[in-house]
Amino acid sequence: MKKLFSVLFAASVLATPLAMASEASAAPANKPAVIVEKNVVKKKIVVRKGGWVKGRRLSASDRSRAASVDYRRHRLSAPPRGYHWVRIHNSFLLVGITSGLISKVQIAH
Repeated sequence: MKKLFSVLFAASVLATPLAMASEASAAPANKPAVIVEKNVVKKKIVVRKGGWVKGRRLSASDRSRAASVDYRRHRLSAPPRGYHWVRIHNSFLLVGITSGLISKVQIAH
């Protein structure tokens, strides 16, 4: 019986500061509510899905991620003078070396 009372007393001693803290954190009823307005601006990001089209020019970022490939290994036609084959993701592009214009598009199988 003494153990039960000592456990209940210890629990009440430990619970008292917690109860006081929860009452102190509650907002008093006599203070007016504060309204906060926020303006949210979303940044728009344009994502191209790799729609490679003949006649389109490769951008600088496309050129930096394009990897030159050996046309014989991938069974592509020989590039004419001034052109080379590049691979971007799953597409092979025949691109002008100086102009960056796409001359031919083939999707890898």
